[in-house]
Amino acid sequence: MSSEGFLKEVQAIGEKLLLKLQKLPKAEPVEIVSFCVVLLFIVTVLVLTIIACSCCCYSCCGCDGRPDPRHKKSQVRPAAH
Repeated sequence: MSSEGFLKEVQAIGEKLLLKLQKLPKAEPVEIVSFCVVLLFIVTVLVLTIIACSCCCYSCCGCDGRPDPRHKKSQVRPAAH
């Protein structure tokens, strides 16, 4: 997919979301609850992704930004005969 096609797709999704938000005050309670559940799911996935990335970076680099020597890869060399 080209970047232009991707941008059009994102814009179309944004317009649909905006239209849904504009109709939300007039919607039935079931629609409001279902929209909130979907929104909560999306936010949860984003938060968990951020937490996972933070934990991964923290375990690799430590909190001071230096690599952790325990996770350093060592090269295996053939034994000399």
